[in-house]
Amino acid sequence: MELIIAKHGGFCFGVKRAVEAALDAAKAGWVYTLGPIIHNPSVVEALSKQGVQVVNAIDEIAGHGTVVIRSHGVPPQMITQCEALGLHIINATCPYVKRIHERVVQARQSGRHVYIIGEEKHPEVMGIAGWAGEDATVLLNSQEAENIPKTQYGLAVAQTTALRSNFEQTVAVLREKVADLEVFDSICQATARRQAEAREIAQKCDAVLVLGGKNSSNTRKLFEIACQHTSRVFAIESAGEIPLAEFKPDDVVGIIAGASTPEWIIKEVVCRMSVLDMNEQVDEVMQEGAAAAEQEAVAQVDQPAEAAESEESQQDADFMQSVEETLRVLRKGQVLTGKIVQITENEVCVNIGYKSDGFIPKNEFSDDMDVDLRTVVNVGDEIDVCVLKVNDGEGNVLLSKKRVDSRKNWGTVMEMFKNNEYAEGVCKEVVKGGVIANILGIRAFIPASQLSQNYVENMQQFVGQTLQLKIIEVDEGRKRVVASRRAVLAEQAEAKKKEAWEKLAVGETILGTVKRITDFGAFVDVGGIDGLLHVTNMSWGRVNHPSDVVKPGDEIEVLILALDPEKERVSLGRKQLLPKPWEVAEQKYPVGSIVEGTVARIVSFGAFIELEPGLDGLVHISQIARHRIDKVEDVLEVGQKIQAKVLDVNTADKRISLSIRETLPEEEAPRYEDHEDSMEDSLYIPPQEETTFSLADFFPKQDD
Repeated sequence: MELIIAKHGGFCFGVKRAVEAALDAAKAGWVYTLGPIIHNPSVVEALSKQGVQVVNAIDEIAGHGTVVIRSHGVPPQMITQCEALGLHIINATCPYVKRIHERVVQARQSGRHVYIIGEEKHPEVMGIAGWAGEDATVLLNSQEAENIPKTQYGLAVAQTTALRSNFEQTVAVLREKVADLEVFDSICQATARRQAEAREIAQKCDAVLVLGGKNSSNTRKLFEIACQHTSRVFAIESAGEIPLAEFKPDDVVGIIAGASTPEWIIKEVVCRMSVLDMNEQVDEVMQEGAAAAEQEAVAQVDQPAEAAESEESQQDADFMQSVEETLRVLRKGQVLTGKIVQITENEVCVNIGYKSDGFIPKNEFSDDMDVDLRTVVNVGDEIDVCVLKVNDGEGNVLLSKKRVDSRKNWGTVMEMFKNNEYAEGVCKEVVKGGVIANILGIRAFIPASQLSQNYVENMQQFVGQTLQLKIIEVDEGRKRVVASRRAVLAEQAEAKKKEAWEKLAVGETILGTVKRITDFGAFVDVGGIDGLLHVTNMSWGRVNHPSDVVKPGDEIEVLILALDPEKERVSLGRKQLLPKPWEVAEQKYPVGSIVEGTVARIVSFGAFIELEPGLDGLVHISQIARHRIDKVEDVLEVGQKIQAKVLDVNTADKRISLSIRETLPEEEAPRYEDHEDSMEDSLYIPPQEETTFSLADFFPKQDD
């Protein structure tokens, strides 16, 4: 016979929490529970022997005492009634049920009608309905939802042990009935896992044993699920109810347990089934935990009936021992290891072996509030936590993971500081004088002066960014860290500069970017280093100002003329990459050709004409006009555009002779009437002509 035992079986954390709270309170005197604290007669009987009594109504309590509210929760009116009678209340309502209470109260206050999907007479549903108000509607299934009237606003919640398929089907109908429906998925994840595992096991087995109280809702649903996949399903509360005759030697038998089933009953059932076929071996994990119970169960088979009472007492003792062993004393700041039993969107529930499970709120799990808890951890994972509060006011233990991480990471931060290593930190907020960054869960202060190599006016721009930092100061006693981004940028720039220097070589041509211009030249970025392109090295011709040749942002090719790493100086040249004008002057300006140029400067013997940058030709004063001139300035001025004829090109002496006169027609001569001192030159003297008369012919003689 093969046994398949469910991994997710036995007390859920809510039931376990309530049982342990009742046992702890019973040490001080009689304790009462409003209804059975658990739907399992064996456990209820064991608890009663420890002083935990079940009452069905508050008025059954005689005198003063302690009342434990079971994990199902109760309506608020019952709590008020207990307080009015002066009873001491221990509220062991499952934290997840409490959240349903809070949600329905909010809905009622905002005018939303509450729809509870579950069993109307179940204690948990009755408690939720009490918090939701008198007009709350309880729906068993989608068929009942079909009969409700349409409304505007509503909230749908579920009994924590509800079948997910039934919940989803009912919600689908409600969406057609309620215009604005909020849905709070309140099905316990532990319940969902049990149901999924029950379905999986039932599909593999010939027969299934479902352990749990007959009045347990979650056990009943496990039974229903198993029945969907096999016909041989047996619901039992203890090993004594196993129908041994129904099993065959070659059967594959599944064993699943509801949330109201203690571990010792599960062990007893496993051992009893093992006796049916001594050749079959129980799962190794269950064998280790069930060794003592197996011996007891085997003995029970051969025991006479008169020993039954002794065995029952031993079971009670085993149950009490298993509970007591889980109790531990907690203190604030204590670090311990627990096992994750539940994960929601905003918190993680951890079994820490205490009378209450612990909760890690999202803000104590990680500094990243966008983290999806359900993707970074799994149920069953072991986790190190720090105790923040032993009692958060609701009987829960408040835990922190990020503070444990911070303690662990402090050593890493110290090593980074000692080894001068970089650290990554997320900028969280702007504070006075700087910003706060998170380095491995540790707060680090970055002064404003250490954020950048330049002045930072708006520090808010860094919030949310991941920064590369260098830890520059650590106060281990006060757990303070000061970090710098500026130091990282400076070191990176220095490393980049060093790498750039290694790549530079005299005589190498390199592409650079003009950064800024001065009167004496331009600074050009060549691979992270600024080199100087002096004005004299910009062009072969005369440059009035560097801005006439280059502009900031221009990408230009330059030649490395000289390097001085110690003084961090680089001399660059541009004209050296351009052809020398005189080397091609004879080809570009052949004798006899007409060229255009600009008057560059005037001297007493003529004018120098710039044909191109670095190449001037001379027009002698005698070659300026076809008539005699006294001064060159009388005809030409600096900057004037002219045409001239090339008379001679002497590249060896770097001389070009030009003539303006040769370009002028022979009959024309320039007239410059604007100059008073040249009036004589502008007078026109007509040629002498022969005449046949004289002036005397125009005057009469006196004798006449």
